[in-house]
Amino acid sequence: MRKIPVSDPEKSDDEANAANGPAGMSPEARSVEEDDPTTGLQADLDRFRDLAMRTQADFENYKKRAAREKEDAVKYANSSLLQRLVSILDNFELGLAAAKTESEQSPIYSGMILVQKQLNDLLEENGLQAIEAEGKKFDPNLHEAIAHEPSESAEGTVIRQARRGYRFKDRLLRPARVIVSSGPAK
Repeated sequence: MRKIPVSDPEKSDDEANAANGPAGMSPEARSVEEDDPTTGLQADLDRFRDLAMRTQADFENYKKRAAREKEDAVKYANSSLLQRLVSILDNFELGLAAAKTESEQSPIYSGMILVQKQLNDLLEENGLQAIEAEGKKFDPNLHEAIAHEPSESAEGTVIRQARRGYRFKDRLLRPARVIVSSGPAK
């Protein structure tokens, strides 16, 4: 709080200024005025130091997040390509099933089996893993239930797989579409 000097009516302005110092302030007022700027400057300095430290911490966090996002982008760069290849693989497997009905001894069927194996090996080398669902407990994180059917299997067990699911490295690329047991028929 700043004190306002009160002038003595009996003294002239020159006498009051001489007694109160160069700025016309009493020694007490000068003392408070000198402490105030120092205190204010110290508070500003502390505030700016805190702001600088927070800004530096935010920038470090930003650099770490950007590096992590870049690493993930590189790691999962092939996911859209693999997702499209998985659809092609599904159609290839349908063609393979049709060729199998004609004759398993056919050279076309044997050739298709070899191509399928090469394609599966290539996809596995690049981090794609098929999700085996039949006979496993239904997991909503890996499976997409499209139907429930009564069966001899325990309730909640996958009895058939309508479409294979895939994981790409540690992420789910596509859930397996499955038919889940609703328990024995009643």
